[in-house]
Formats: sequence, structure tokens, C-alpha cells
Amino acid sequence: MKRQPLDATLSQLEQQHLKRRRTTVDAFVEHGNRVMTMAGGRTLVDFSSNDYLGLAHHPAIAAAMSECAARCGAGSGASHLVTGHGVEHARLEEELAAFTGRERAVLFSTGYMANLGVITALAGRGELVLLDRLSHASLIDGALLSGARFKRYAHADVAAAERALAESSEDAAVVATDGVFSMDGDVAPLRQLARAAKAHRAWLVVDDAHGLGVLGASGRGSLEQFGLSCDDAPVLIGTLGKAFGSFGAFVAGASDLIEFLIQKARPYIYTTALPQPVAAATRKALELVQREPWRRERVLALTARFKKAAGAAAVALADSNTPIQPVVLGSSEAALLAQQELLEAGFWVVAIRPPTVPKGSERLRITLSAAHSEEQVDALVEHLSRIHVRQQAACE
Repeated sequence: MKRQPLDATLSQLEQQHLKRRRTTVDAFVEHGNRVMTMAGGRTLVDFSSNDYLGLAHHPAIAAAMSECAARCGAGSGASHLVTGHGVEHARLEEELAAFTGRERAVLFSTGYMANLGVITALAGRGELVLLDRLSHASLIDGALLSGARFKRYAHADVAAAERALAESSEDAAVVATDGVFSMDGDVAPLRQLARAAKAHRAWLVVDDAHGLGVLGASGRGSLEQFGLSCDDAPVLIGTLGKAFGSFGAFVAGASDLIEFLIQKARPYIYTTALPQPVAAATRKALELVQREPWRRERVLALTARFKKAAGAAAVALADSNTPIQPVVLGSSEAALLAQQELLEAGFWVVAIRPPTVPKGSERLRITLSAAHSEEQVDALVEHLSRIHVRQQAACE
């Protein structure tokens, strides 16, 4: 079959309002507010970042990175298993294991690589990998790369997951889910999934990229919120570029699991190690997360404020109590128009379109941060209300 020319594909994406464009950010200005300066000098209030605790531009974290770079250099120079594993990596892994209450942790360069590494290492040909339908793309790609049989169950439908496990009980290798779903902000039914996975002797893999640092009594994520142990959820995956404000990812679990991943996870073995200055910055962020619980309390309070104000303004929200607050608009054109209206009003809120979300659920993905002010949150809701009124009038 003849390939479609690339320019035709790009033109089609444009016509369907699905072409993505990068936006260049010049700098972030932090004075207790989440404000960014775009290339060209325009300043916008950022409501699209995953910087939930307002740590990405914290001066102590930047200083830790700078000091380590002066001491250790900018790059690690090799993979972890050659000469790239430094003392900052080792200390961070120990501290992440302690933070999550697990025996060991291992660093990966990105969350995408961590998910690919875990799924491909734990599942093999002929076995079953079972995912929530709204699981992150990296979990899906890990399942596809593993060569295992791959099934998805309806979103958060534990009964459907249990039926799929019962049908393939002897071959079930992995049940994987996001802890907090990145586009909807809801939390997976982890207690029930833990019971189902254990009953069928499958690994439960929880990607808690958007839960760690935010959920739970001490910010240890969705597993802490549900009171689940390492025995309940043996594989915990976390990213460091969201609530922790730096970069990279990790897997935490029992000692033998982590050693197995070090030996078998190809995205860990065959890539250059995370730079030590990034690990040093993350160690400082982890310290701040534990020392300053007010950050978690503030972002959750701002989330509650946003939800209450949006409800009063008749702005429809999804069922989410996390800092991820989607406003579903139903078409790519409507989502892009709303993004442009908010841009003109001084807000950066990105329209999310297929294939990231299913067709018909196109949305604005609003994220709250401890670095936002109450005034910024209230002003955003005011403009969302105006968009809602305009849409209602257009439908009449």
C-alpha cells in the first residue's frame, strides 16, 4: 500500500483541529504565584503544569542542582551498570525507598521508561497484561512491547477486571493502572484491584505519577490514601517531574523485585543514567515535601476552592478531588477556542484532544498548584463561566 505523503497527513490533522503546536517558554517568575513568561515577553498565569507543590522553581532545589553540578559535572557519562551510577543516585534511591515504605527503589530516566521497563520485564509471551482503558500511553506501549496478550477493562470497572482475570487466571502476569488518571483526575479503585490481582497471583503495578506528593495523609500517594502496603501493591512507579518539581522516575518495591529490574529492564540497562545534579535536586525536593506539608494542604485547599466556585458558576467539572480538574467541551474546535479565549485573558490552559483523550471528550485540563493564589483561581473561574455562557448561547 502506498504511503500517504507526510504533508497530506499534517494537513488532515490541521483540518481536524488535531495538530499540536509547541509553545516556547522564556522563564518562570515565582513570587508566590505560578506565572510564566512566554518567548516574546508576554506573561501568563499557568494552569497547565504538573508542578502541584510549587517546587519546580524553588531556589533551594536549584541551588542543590548547581552545587552538585560544580562537584560532579553536568552529565553521568554512562549507564547505571557501567560508570553512571553515582553517590547522589544511591542516596536518592535509599531516600525514595524510605519515603514509600519499601525495601528498595531504582531510578529510571523518565516515567515512560520506567513503565516500559516494568511491564516488559514482568510479562512475557502468552501471558496476560490487563490495563484500565484510560491507563497512560506508556503502560499501553509496555504491554505491546512485552509480546504478552494485552487486554483493557472499562475504566475503573473492577468487575470487568475480575472477569478478565478469571478467564485467564493461569496466564495473568500483570494488572496495571494509574493511581490518579492524568486526564480525568480521578483515583483508581486500588483496594479492589489489589484483592483481584492477589487472588489471581498477578503483579499489581500502580503508576502513581500524579498521586505522589499530593494524596495521602503524608503525601505518599494513592496507596497511602487507601492504606495499601507493598504486599497489596507490589510495584509502585513514581515520577519526579511533577509534585517533586525535578525530573526522572523510580520504581519501589521488595528487594528482589528491584534487583530483578536492574538485571532485566532494558530501558534501565541500555540508557545513560540520570545526571547526578538532577538526583541531588530531587533529594532536596523530597526533603521539602516532608518538611513542608503546607504545600500539599494548600494545593488541596485551592482545588476545593476551584470546585466550589466552578459549581456556583455552573461550570461542569469531572468527578475529581485531585488538582487535575478537566472541563470537558466535547470537540477539538470548542476546546481550542476556549484555550484561545483564556490566552487572551492572560491564562495558559491547554486544550487536550484525541488521541490523548477519546473523541467527544475534548477538554481543558486545568491543574492547580500550591504556587497559585486565591485571586488567580477565582479569576480563572470567572473566565470559564463566560466561556460556559457563550457555549450555552451558541447551542440555543
